[in-house]
Amino acid sequence: MAEVAMRRKLLEGKTVSVISGHHSPDMTEYLAQFGADGIWFEGEHGPVDWDDIGDLSRACDLWGVASIVRISAGEPWMITRALDRGASGIVVPHVCTAEAARQVGEAARFGPLGLRGMFSGRRSYGVKNYFQKANEEVLVTVLIEEIEAIRNLDEILKEERIDVFFVAPSDLAQTMGHTGHHEHPEVQETIDGAIRKIVSAGRIAGTLVNDASRERYLDLGVRFVFTSWLPWVAQGLTTLQSAIAARNR
Repeated sequence: MAEVAMRRKLLEGKTVSVISGHHSPDMTEYLAQFGADGIWFEGEHGPVDWDDIGDLSRACDLWGVASIVRISAGEPWMITRALDRGASGIVVPHVCTAEAARQVGEAARFGPLGLRGMFSGRRSYGVKNYFQKANEEVLVTVLIEEIEAIRNLDEILKEERIDVFFVAPSDLAQTMGHTGHHEHPEVQETIDGAIRKIVSAGRIAGTLVNDASRERYLDLGVRFVFTSWLPWVAQGLTTLQSAIAARNR
């Protein structure tokens, strides 16, 4: 199986791109050709289920792109199953304490680094020293998306088995009393402060960006750059419809 190089690139100090949206295996394969480092599959809020992960991750493997699956909770069995099904990385929501971060790190790595359930799954086929290689390649991301996590961030950042600390704006805004308004100055100040703290601690920061905010977050030191392709489609279609509407006047 081809190496998935996303974690290695991050450990080398490089910046990576991760794209989300509506995905089928065919759409995944189409998008992967354009060179994103990873594709994010939505298993918390979206339709992605255990049966889907095999084909979605295979489509990514054709291009050496990481298959990143957001699971519903930081339960060890969910982490294990997503990885056994073929995901090359996981995203764990609502990690608010050092103990929750420790549990994620332990469940995502085989011994001696952790206690991930001993099973090989499809990513092991034809791979020598699979358990060591899995520890080297699996990308572990946690979402910092509640004000409680912000308050505990110094301790959460000490969990070495987590690779990316992703500051998620919308849930954070809700826990700060600004539901639906992640652009509120207080929320933005909190997001920026968290990113600076992550970077200053020598850890990898991630967040959601769009075309307008991308450069600002890159300048802050974000290296896990996450965006959706859906706004690009919406913008292109809106432009097309506007041009046709002008002709029809």
